[in-house]
Amino acid sequence: MPTLYRAAAVVDFATGRLEPEQSILVDGGRVVWVRPVDGEEDPGPNVDVVDASGTTALPGLVDCHSHLVLPGGAHWLERGDDPTSALHAYAEDNARLLHQAGVRWARDVGAPEREGRAVSLDVRDAWRGRAGYPHVRAAGCWLAREGAIPGETAVTVRDGEELVRAIHRQLDNGADLVKVYLDGSDPTEAPFDEADMRDAVAAAHGRGAKLTAHSSHLPGARVGAAAGVDALEHGFQLDADVAATMAGNGVALVSTLAVLESWRSFSTTTNLDRFASPQGRAAIAARREWAQESVRLAHRAGVAIATGTDFGGGSLRANQLAWEVCSLVAAGLPPIDALAAATVNGGELLGEPEAGRLVEGGRADIVFVHGDPLTDPGALWRVWRTTW
Repeated sequence: MPTLYRAAAVVDFATGRLEPEQSILVDGGRVVWVRPVDGEEDPGPNVDVVDASGTTALPGLVDCHSHLVLPGGAHWLERGDDPTSALHAYAEDNARLLHQAGVRWARDVGAPEREGRAVSLDVRDAWRGRAGYPHVRAAGCWLAREGAIPGETAVTVRDGEELVRAIHRQLDNGADLVKVYLDGSDPTEAPFDEADMRDAVAAAHGRGAKLTAHSSHLPGARVGAAAGVDALEHGFQLDADVAATMAGNGVALVSTLAVLESWRSFSTTTNLDRFASPQGRAAIAARREWAQESVRLAHRAGVAIATGTDFGGGSLRANQLAWEVCSLVAAGLPPIDALAAATVNGGELLGEPEAGRLVEGGRADIVFVHGDPLTDPGALWRVWRTTW
């Protein structure tokens, strides 16, 4: 049955304005039209009319940095070794949280392997086409240099040649993209050089896939930007030169500032108890300031910025993408740009032209929130309903 959502406000990303009193006709999972209330077309018979007044209609949100099969929280590092059944249970809980928060698309950037295949790929396949579940694009397992990630959650390699082979194996397993860890055991050095990463990017692109790179330290960011990876995840340590290189090479930034905000509440009972000391908290404050400046540098350079929570693989939870949008605004981004990072920019990074957009003829993936996210980004916490 067609549904007419009447009198919501709609964000116009082209003008950066909020258009009040708009009605949206939805039928068959598509947006038929968007019209001012006083200019509505005849919606036809048997239409379900929903009073959406007092809300803002947004395209379904896009979380570009998630870990669907992990629960998050302060002890996330310990969960990667949990039984497969537990990982699937975490994923089901995360799907519920994502739906409640209005997140339509989730880009999984690392999951533990079981029997040689990342669990996230099985979750993605099981969720495909199911009502109330997000659309998923999954990277398979983390790919890292030996010694870069504690434990046995990653596929580790010894050199660039092994990295290329590992990329092909993830894609053979059905991964939509690949994720390379560009932090090493020594934070002053990148674990792979530019030539290695150029070969890695070429391997992924040659298979029609994108390559994204974890980078929380400057050396890895410099290598990834120069090699032309599709995105840097986190990007907590950028400088003006790296930001300019990213812009020139079309490298996006997936911001996860809220991860650093979440660390403020850590106590000595967590696996990051070193942050509870005065010296540790000072170090985190300095890291947070650099991360905020990195976002500003990227924005000024014209780098495309998308948002992620890092839920599951970090301390945030699956229903907290609003926190990241608020963190971007707090760092100095205009609210319209922070909102675009959680919608249209995320869709572009995914390579999904309809993701993160609310347009006539497009997907009717709509989330209604109370408030004006262009003056109050906290409105994203106040989800009223979704259409999927």
